[in-house]
Amino acid sequence: MKTTIIIPTYNEAENLPKLVPELLQQPVEDLHLLIVDDLSPDGTGAVAEQLAAKYPTQIEVLHRDGPRGLGRAYIYGFDHVLNSTDPPDYIGQMDCDFSHPPDKLPEFVAKMAGCDLVVGSRYIPGGAVDRNWPWWRKRLSRFGNWYARTILGLPLSDVTGAYRLWRREFLARIPYQQVVSNGYVFLIEIAHLANKFGARFGQVPIYFADRQWGQSKMNFTVQIEAALRVWQVKWRYRKLKG
Repeated sequence: MKTTIIIPTYNEAENLPKLVPELLQQPVEDLHLLIVDDLSPDGTGAVAEQLAAKYPTQIEVLHRDGPRGLGRAYIYGFDHVLNSTDPPDYIGQMDCDFSHPPDKLPEFVAKMAGCDLVVGSRYIPGGAVDRNWPWWRKRLSRFGNWYARTILGLPLSDVTGAYRLWRREFLARIPYQQVVSNGYVFLIEIAHLANKFGARFGQVPIYFADRQWGQSKMNFTVQIEAALRVWQVKWRYRKLKG
């Protein structure tokens, strides 16, 4: 079974060379990485090319010159992987900042038996957020997930987590190109779309650690925007049936 993990990057020159070797040493059969860089001004794209030269059979790099954003980067990566001459059986999503533990990847792959989408969850037994988070941030994160999944009726405990693994056939079947959200709402919207198409979900507990290197793209404004956009997502797909 072939697995390709899509890693969108923007200013991750410090994290990427640390993450890649740790990911590639995981006991996952036929593992590949697709790095999608949004023309990072810190030189992440050049770092990615150096890593691709070091691991030529396992790493591919795409440099996007269109509008930046998490959602656009993932859609670009999905299109590239699904239209390749040797598409993988499983297609993953993963952050570059070590908030998603690489050693959990084998558990994701094992969980794929009988699932269309496996999601890393901070909010099931065995999962947790960074122990150093202040209480208000923990409350806000938990409330945001409850809020989104309740409004959209999602059978997931963690709808904003980006650590995911898709079955290729299912991802190819859903109209993911129609997803209009770009930031972190993209993760909510595409999960809602998958649910509309009858996805069989699986969940793996993860410990979500704060990044040690580089600057976070998440802030309070982004979280408030996500909460408001949930209603737009619900309205957009109100008549859709998979």
